[in-house]
Amino acid sequence: MHFEDVKGVLSPKGNMNIYRGCTHGCIYCDSRSVCYNMPHNFEDVLVKANAPTLLEAALKGKRKKIMVGMGSMSDPYMHCEKELLHTRKCLEIVDRYGFGFTLITKSDLVLRDLDLIKSINGKSKAVVQMTLTTFDENLCRILEPNVATTKQRFDALMKLKEAGIPTVVWLCPILPFINDTEENLRGILDLCIKAGVKGIICFEMGLTLREGNREFFYQKLDRHFPGMKEKYIQAFGDSYYCTSPANQQLMKFFRSVCKENGIMYNNDEIFEYLHTFEEKSESQQLTLF
Repeated sequence: MHFEDVKGVLSPKGNMNIYRGCTHGCIYCDSRSVCYNMPHNFEDVLVKANAPTLLEAALKGKRKKIMVGMGSMSDPYMHCEKELLHTRKCLEIVDRYGFGFTLITKSDLVLRDLDLIKSINGKSKAVVQMTLTTFDENLCRILEPNVATTKQRFDALMKLKEAGIPTVVWLCPILPFINDTEENLRGILDLCIKAGVKGIICFEMGLTLREGNREFFYQKLDRHFPGMKEKYIQAFGDSYYCTSPANQQLMKFFRSVCKENGIMYNNDEIFEYLHTFEEKSESQQLTLF
C-alpha cells in the first residue's frame, strides 16, 4: 500500500475510484489488464490520499445533484479500508451535501457504513451493488480467495434488505467449464430472490481476457484446475471475450427467472436506474425515518 495525491477524483459522470489495485485476489480480475497502465504491482494498492478533499470540492461546485458512483475498477471495501476509513469519509461527504450514491463491492465490510448509507437513502437514493459469481462456497474460495464468500455477501444483502436499501447484483464473470452450470446459476438466482434485489446485471455467460489478466488467470488455472488452461486456449485462442458454450441455455433460464420474480435484467434499464438521482420529499423522508 502506498499513498499519492492526485489531481482529480470525480469523473464528469460522477464515477470515482479512491483506490487503485486490489488485494481480493480474484483470479479473473479484468482490472489487472495492461491497457489500464497501472505503474505499480496490482497488490500494492495506491491510496488516493486527497480523494475526500477533492470529492468535497467537486460536490460543492455542482449546481445539479447527481449519483456518485464508486468501485468500478477497485473495490472500495478492500482490506486497507478497515483502517483507513477512506470510503466512509467519502460517504460522509456525499451525505452532507445531499447527493445520491452507489457502489460496487464483494465485501460485507459495507455493513460497517450502513448508518451513512441509510442516511443518504433517506434523502435521495443509495444503491449497493454486490458481485455474486459462484454459489459453491469451496469454489468461491478458489476463484475469489481473499474476500467475503458468497454466503457472507448474501447475508450482507439480507441486512441491506432489512434496512430498506435497494440492491443490484452483478452476475459476472461466469467462467466457462468451471461455474457455467444451471446448478450454479439457480443457486445464485435463489439468493437474489430471497434478498429482494432490484436488478441483476449480466453480460451473458463468460469472461473477458486480455494481456495482463489472461496471464494471471492462466497461472491460477494451472494451480487449481490442471489442464483447464489448455482447454481455454483450444476453445478461445486469444479472444477478448470467452463465451460459455452453455450461454444460450443459461441466458434463457436467467431471463425467465428474473421475469417470474419481477427482477430487472435489462442492463440499460438497470444502469439508467443507477445513474438517475432521486430526491425524496419531506413526507417520504419522514416515512423512512
